[in-house]
Amino acid sequence: MESSPAAVLTPDCLIHIFTHLEPDDLKRASQVNKAWKEAAETPWLWRRLCLERWIFCNLSNTDSGIQSWKKYYFHRSKTEQHMASGCSMADYTCTTLRGHSGNIVGLQYLSNPDHQFDTGIWKSLVCTASGDCTVRAWSIQEGKQLWSTPVQEEPLVKLITVPQQDLVISADSKGKIKVWNGRTGDELAVSATLSTVRNLVTYNMDNRLCLTVGTGGGALITLTIPNLRQISHLSLMDAHAIDFLLVSPDQQWIIAGTKESNHVSAKVLRTECLMNSLDNDRLTADDLPLNGCFAACWLPKKSSRVVTIMHGNTMSSEISIITLDIILQKTKCKLEIRAEQVGNFTYKVAGWNNDILLEGRGINTIILAQGTELKLFSTDGIHLAGFCDHKEIISGISVDPFRVVTASMDLSLRVYTWKRQPNKCLSLESNYHLLGGSHLRSRGFGSVVCDYVSIVGVVQSKDGKDVLKAYCFNL
Repeated sequence: MESSPAAVLTPDCLIHIFTHLEPDDLKRASQVNKAWKEAAETPWLWRRLCLERWIFCNLSNTDSGIQSWKKYYFHRSKTEQHMASGCSMADYTCTTLRGHSGNIVGLQYLSNPDHQFDTGIWKSLVCTASGDCTVRAWSIQEGKQLWSTPVQEEPLVKLITVPQQDLVISADSKGKIKVWNGRTGDELAVSATLSTVRNLVTYNMDNRLCLTVGTGGGALITLTIPNLRQISHLSLMDAHAIDFLLVSPDQQWIIAGTKESNHVSAKVLRTECLMNSLDNDRLTADDLPLNGCFAACWLPKKSSRVVTIMHGNTMSSEISIITLDIILQKTKCKLEIRAEQVGNFTYKVAGWNNDILLEGRGINTIILAQGTELKLFSTDGIHLAGFCDHKEIISGISVDPFRVVTASMDLSLRVYTWKRQPNKCLSLESNYHLLGGSHLRSRGFGSVVCDYVSIVGVVQSKDGKDVLKAYCFNL
């Protein structure tokens, strides 16, 4: 009896043929016979499909077992289908999280965003800081508060989390910094900066975790984590408040700037310098050629590329959007920081407004939100997309490799998903609104954050007792 063609194909031949199949076809092929099943469930095939679709999936969270990459693919695909649809309660559940008796001034995820899709176990945790002098942790899937700190002496003004270490860091209105255990809410360390805190950033270089504080007096104070031992203090902005402070994706650079004066340049410096216990007089920062810079963001796929926004001349409502590559150049005597311009264009805004929200995607995509409009540009000024889905101003924005979510004072969130155009440029597709309730009790949404399975927004209440709206997407 002659063998069928399928029977004489070697495993390597089958695997090669299966590289041309779509995921659903590959799944069906595994049902033909034992040989096809073994070939179709080769981890390499499903790993390849995962990395083709999600270049941002965390490989350290995925086992090397036969089923893990396949399960990861289908679980994550199904979650994204619900998040892209969002049209009914079959796609998500909405929970209101109450507990704060004041305004919420900080909202961040404490859980690592790289969920283990192959286990089917979801655990999204967020932390909030409030003017009611407490820090709280919340479980999104369970819809409940996990812990609250004791009431502090002063209202809190800033919050940042370190998910990899299960740490939460808060700052109060008098400049007191505290580190909290993210699992229990216990206080771990405290440091009094004696300055108004405007920004907090963390970074990890050579397995050394540090916190840099930007103050209202224009200084950068760098502390160790978790014990908050001061490493360095740098006067940076000549008594002007540090309004933005951002760490580059590779954690080697920091850019800082102020909105208080058009005559003060944005500054860039190496995190390595802040992390070393140098004499404070030897600490220096390099000026960028950017007077009047009032906003900036790093492009996540180009570690040293920063987008900046500057005011145009005082007689126009145009802003200049300049993209720079930060380069460390070695000379005979020292290392010098250079800024090489790679993009420059102007954009006319509605009035004189510093409250433009700026985010980056990939190596050359810029997201701008001002008023009710959301705009998408390339770094050389090509207008890629524009939306006006909100009725009132956009108050917050969250960007990740799958979606963009905007929050608005019209008490809604708008969800957009990324798509790639035939010319390989990125664009956005406007999908749906998530509503936050009634304006009878609420003023609108403030900030918003999202991970791969949930979206959480702060609803600003008229009575001053802000709440969270949590949208958990089903599998």
